[in-house]
Amino acid sequence: MSVATEYDFSEREIDRIISMAWEDRTTFEAIEYQFGLTEKEVIKFMKEQMHPRNWRKWRARVQGRKTKHEKLRDDSVNRFKSKSQRQITGNRISKKKY
Repeated sequence: MSVATEYDFSEREIDRIISMAWEDRTTFEAIEYQFGLTEKEVIKFMKEQMHPRNWRKWRARVQGRKTKHEKLRDDSVNRFKSKSQRQITGNRISKKKY
């Protein structure tokens, strides 16, 4: 059973989880707080939702990243989303608008 169907997420919630997972400053704890998915479940969820090549890029990006874990991040970081983060919808990153 997939994580998305196990938790019965709407399309909008699926898009939000994916965008939060891509955001550098959004911790796995924030995703768990909002959607009830542990880090392990987020990894499984992303693997189910993404093309294998994109999933490998995402895993390489978040693996060992201090900002994705609340306990490892610097105390000066007090927001979930970087100001320069692009919007992600439909599993695709849209062009940055100024």
